[in-house]
Amino acid sequence: MIRGLLGAALAAAIIIGGLSIYLAPDGLKSCGEEPDPSKFDCQQVDAIVAISGGDTSARTQQAIDLYQNGWANKLIFSGAAADKTGPSNAEAMRRQALAAGVSETNIIIEETSETTKQNAANTHDLFARNDIKSVILVTSGYHQRRAGLEFGERAGTQIRLVNHPVSTDNQWSPWWWLTPGGWYLALSEFTKIMVFYMGGSR
Repeated sequence: MIRGLLGAALAAAIIIGGLSIYLAPDGLKSCGEEPDPSKFDCQQVDAIVAISGGDTSARTQQAIDLYQNGWANKLIFSGAAADKTGPSNAEAMRRQALAAGVSETNIIIEETSETTKQNAANTHDLFARNDIKSVILVTSGYHQRRAGLEFGERAGTQIRLVNHPVSTDNQWSPWWWLTPGGWYLALSEFTKIMVFYMGGSR
């Protein structure tokens, strides 16, 4: 019985650890807080892209922190209005950045996207119009893998894409597996990733 319990605990730990790592790839994991020109993976990019959804404020703040640490000179915020009677999510993100001292001329917003696939398609159009060749993509940890796949498929080899998730927000943390909501997010995202690989997305 003890052996069975130990086996079950080990299997659970492998599943939890595997999902945590798989869902939240971080291309800046080996970098410091600021860019390092001597390391290809840690070099400055043309823009930081944050997409709305989940804890939008935390995603925005992560993008602002990267901007203020010199990772890019442009911020791109993407997302339609959650409440159609108010401003778009992208506009709310812009206002948060302005309040943090970001210059208005360094902010680009995309206000029509309602899905991750649309975020990728619509911001790709912005990349082309603004001569952006490299970006850091910011979203919540549970959402990073799927967002990176959507953006990567759209951008192809034309854009250098670096994933960098928010490690902790009001929906996700390293302790996600202790809550039913955490399991729901993890398993639903994993399912959506499988759908992506089968030719669909949302």
